[in-house]
Amino acid sequence: MAPSVRADLPGELATPIGRLAAARAAADVARSAGALLLESFGRLALADVRTKSSRRDLVTSADLAAERLIVERLRARFPGHAIAAEEETHESGRLVWYVDPLDGTVNFVHGLPFFCVSLGLYAGDEPLCAAVHAPLLRETFVAALGAGATLNDRPIAVSTTTELEDALLGTGFPYRRGELANGNLGNVARVFPHGRDLRRMGSAALDLCYCAAGRLDAFWELHLARHDLAAGALMVREAGGVVTDLEGGDDWLAKGQLAAGPRALVERLRTLVHARPEVPPFGPPFAAPPVA
Repeated sequence: MAPSVRADLPGELATPIGRLAAARAAADVARSAGALLLESFGRLALADVRTKSSRRDLVTSADLAAERLIVERLRARFPGHAIAAEEETHESGRLVWYVDPLDGTVNFVHGLPFFCVSLGLYAGDEPLCAAVHAPLLRETFVAALGAGATLNDRPIAVSTTTELEDALLGTGFPYRRGELANGNLGNVARVFPHGRDLRRMGSAALDLCYCAAGRLDAFWELHLARHDLAAGALMVREAGGVVTDLEGGDDWLAKGQLAAGPRALVERLRTLVHARPEVPPFGPPFAAPPVA
């Protein structure tokens, strides 16, 4: 796809080759953070894990250590860029790195290998560079605006599937699912009879990379933060797919909800999923389960 590129991008970011160099530098940072995460994988003590917005929403000492390493390395390589990370660093600016030092923390805590480091550089709402590294899977995804997307240095492309009935789909659920007007249950119920199957793997950044690589045919999710989707969305676009909000617009970054994949599947998927409030049993108030 022919990207629309801002004319005021500075230095190396003004060309696809320069943006690719920046994305590869970010991938080096992500790999270093991934190596640090592996030092803690399977070795966390109870004191290393605490909750944030809900009992399901976890942060560990590994998240914090990885974020600090990433911030230090990005500031050294990209002076003048702002960094908006999940845990401790929350900056704004003309050029912003959206950083998730450990996407898939619940998987990490429970010993599951599906987690990653995710870095995405944006100029306003325009994605420029992305790097996602899954250390246990030994997979590194890289994308740059106008330069395509790769997995371990090999080009990737979205699925060629056009029919929802043939599609393996991915989605996720919010941590505060019992409190939100749309926790995605209704969407799953509407989609489930139509697709080949459905996967919920616990890392939106990796889900989007899998969609970019054609492993998942399409993906949707609601209630995402910018650091969750910033890198993965560019992967899908540079792999030949489309990314829209659930109304079909381009405001997915600000709204924190998206549908991604080949255009035909995204258009069909959007006829079944939405972000509007649901009614019981798929929306609040949720009945408490009976006590045995």
